[in-house]
Amino acid sequence: MPQAALETEQVDFSLSAGGLAYEFFRWSHLSGDEPRSVRRRVALLVTIAWLPPLILTVIAGTAYSDALRVSFLNSLLGHVRFLIVLPILIGVEPFIQKQLNTAVKLFLRRNIIPAGELAEFHRAIDNAHEKRNSYLIEIVLLILVYTVGVWFWVSRQPEGAQTWYANPNTLGLNLTLAGYWFVFVSLPMFQFFLVRWYARFFILFWMLLQISKLNLNLTPTHPDRAGGIGFVGRVSYALSPLLFAQGTLLSATIATEVMHNGRELQSFLVEAVGYISFFVIAVLLPLCVFVPALMRAKRRGLAIYGTLAARYVEEFDKKWIRSNDPEGEELLGTADIQSLADLANSYEVVREMNLAPFYYRDIIRLAGITAAPLIPLLLLVFSADELFRKILEAIL
Repeated sequence: MPQAALETEQVDFSLSAGGLAYEFFRWSHLSGDEPRSVRRRVALLVTIAWLPPLILTVIAGTAYSDALRVSFLNSLLGHVRFLIVLPILIGVEPFIQKQLNTAVKLFLRRNIIPAGELAEFHRAIDNAHEKRNSYLIEIVLLILVYTVGVWFWVSRQPEGAQTWYANPNTLGLNLTLAGYWFVFVSLPMFQFFLVRWYARFFILFWMLLQISKLNLNLTPTHPDRAGGIGFVGRVSYALSPLLFAQGTLLSATIATEVMHNGRELQSFLVEAVGYISFFVIAVLLPLCVFVPALMRAKRRGLAIYGTLAARYVEEFDKKWIRSNDPEGEELLGTADIQSLADLANSYEVVREMNLAPFYYRDIIRLAGITAAPLIPLLLLVFSADELFRKILEAIL
């Protein structure tokens, strides 16, 4: 087996394995990337987070009641958190692992990593795995969700409003039994798996930063217009389900404010644009660590091909323009003109080389994925018939 192929087979990068949560799933025989194991993990977490509050509110008579400002079944944001977003956070692990592992292996398959840098390349991956496996990081995350996370949620609750999770109390929130489960089990668990992905995203960023510092074999004339590392943009698509989850949370939050607090949907326009822009930039920003390497490759390519073009054009001019009889050759059908055109095309490819391993269309697609869950909010303004008619008018 060739050395490059051997090195490729030895790479197995994963962000989803490792850590306290992974050990819990492995202890409970729920680890693994096969669909059956993933479904079981999702079912377990949804059952723990959502089912007990439902049962407790049914017993207390607060599952659905017009007397409450918010009853359990009317708590849209809670249902979205536990029935949609939480399954996404758990269920996308195999997809993200496969996409990221493929992208990392392409560094070796395309010979982007020189032989002398292979040890540093593997060290960067090993360091990422070491941080991913850290119990300390996830313990810190648990402390944060049980302190900052709970405090932030409590600070945003309206005073004097009777809900399924709390009764009015001048001293603060008077939590119901369902409320205690929600505040100390359901909500922290949801927040933990969300910020766990944030932490692993930073681990990915750190690994890419270390790889970008290597002496990469970038080809300025590569057709991908990114020196041969255009595949790194796959990282952004690997994380796109997380963007969809964030967009879903935003949509549910806005819908809750409109339905329960009487805010106008139009008042969220600036917030929504800022929110979408922030997360798209956050996903694409780590890829910018390759900008210095791509800039060096582009400058080197322009210098090399510029010099080559100057020499070729001078010889072409001397042979076909200045000479009256270029060694008896016929101009028609000569390969010199085709070679000149090929050289010009190569120089144009170098000149148009991107300074980041992603493209404008990637930005549009990621923004669209993040914004897609906001589309149902239009039903708060238009009826289904009106919305359908407006869509047809826009298309036709």
